[in-house]
Parts: sequence; C-alpha cells; structure tokens
Amino acid sequence: MAEYQYLTVTREGPITIVTINRPEVYNALHPPAHWEFDRVFNAFRDDPDQWIAIITGAGDKAFSAGNDLKYQAEGKGPRDRPATGFAGLTFRYDLDKPVIAAVNGFAMGGGFEIALACDIIVASENAIFALPEPRVGLAALAGGVHRLPRAIPLKRAMGMMLTGGRVSAAEGEKLGFVNETTPVGGALDGAKRWAAKIMECSPMSIRATKQASMRGLSMPTLQDAIETSYPAVRALAASEDYIEGPKAFAEKRAPNWKGR
Repeated sequence: MAEYQYLTVTREGPITIVTINRPEVYNALHPPAHWEFDRVFNAFRDDPDQWIAIITGAGDKAFSAGNDLKYQAEGKGPRDRPATGFAGLTFRYDLDKPVIAAVNGFAMGGGFEIALACDIIVASENAIFALPEPRVGLAALAGGVHRLPRAIPLKRAMGMMLTGGRVSAAEGEKLGFVNETTPVGGALDGAKRWAAKIMECSPMSIRATKQASMRGLSMPTLQDAIETSYPAVRALAASEDYIEGPKAFAEKRAPNWKGR
C-alpha cells in the first residue's frame, strides 16, 4: 500500500479507512494533503475489492478545521489543488461507492464540506459543524454553499451560512445532515457499524442506488429520473450479484456478494 505524509490509510476487508493525520493543526488541509487525498480516492474508486470508505481525523479534537489558513497566508509552498477539489472529494462526481464521515470534533469550513460530500455522517457528541468562511473574508465554495441547502431546510442553511454559526452534533442530527450521534470517541466505531450494515447489501446494488439517486436529483422531472438508463444499473443487471441475491433468498442463506 502506498505511503502518505499527511494521511493514514488502512484497510479492514473491503473497507478503506482514511485518517487525516495533521493533528498539530487540527487536521486542517493544505494543497499537498489535497493531492494525497486525490491519490487515495482514485485508488479506492478503481479497486474492485474496496467497497466502502470512511474518513476521520487523527485525535479527538478535530475531524478537520478546514483550509490551512496559516499555510495560505505564508504563501510559500504549492497552492494548486486537484480537479477533484477539497480533500480530493468535494468536486468528485464519479464515485459511486459509499463514503462515510466519522466526525470526531471540529468540522469547520472545508472540514464540514468534506463531511457534506460524504453519503453518511456519524458524529461524536463533541462534534461542531460550521461554515465560518465569511468571518475571514472567504466563502464556502468547495461545495458547502450548495450541499448544505440541499441537505437541510433552506432557511436553516442560510442561517448557518450567513452568520458562520456553529451547530452541535445533536442539532445536526435534528436538522438531518447527521445520521447518528455517538459518545465522544465513538464516531469511528459508529461509522464501522454503518459500513457493516451496508455490506449486508450487494456492492453492485449499492453503487446502482447511489448513482441513480444522485444523478436523478439533477434531472428536470421525476419521470426523467426514473426513465434514465444509468451505467451502474446496467452493470448490476449483468453482475454475479444479480443472480446470487435471489438465489440466496430462495435457499434461505446469507448471500456471498462478489461486487462484480
């Protein structure tokens, strides 16, 4: 497995766990880290044996404080980012495999945008979410200003974004962008539980479901969304899993998913 300077990447069976490893700056990200993320998610996307990714942050204080403003202010190192965006994820639209955020502390600015780009957010009780960019003369343009209003009611999203206000994990769950709140230190275990539930399903079905639902959201009408032919749905119909699922059901046993 490739070595990374700013990330730790481990595998547990078909699960890839990516840990932002910059606790000295509350796991804030700078361009070199974005490029490492890009490599990680390219590899995850292309590996048929990896089915689910989990993102978390090192330590118990921060998932990610977002953009490394000190690095940006110094203006010394490289400043370019990959086309896939913040953490190689926020502008990535070709990833049909599920990604879970295990938020263990602050998820501020770009850190919150990473979490919003994931399919599921599991947050510890001490997690804090915010898009505070306007407070420092910036804007949450790595997807935050677009994803948050699509995830929660518009007025609540505008209230958060126009004030840079902070929201707790409990309030995030009430609003609907947090799937589960866990005790402090339990976010990663919670994310693994969600991953285990997902793995009870066919990986081919999961990819077809994610691709059809996400692409369908941009269709002009519900009929267009339903009647569109999606590549992942065609791949599901041609897969071994498409036969294995009904066969296992008929034989009253657990299915042996192949993911292909």
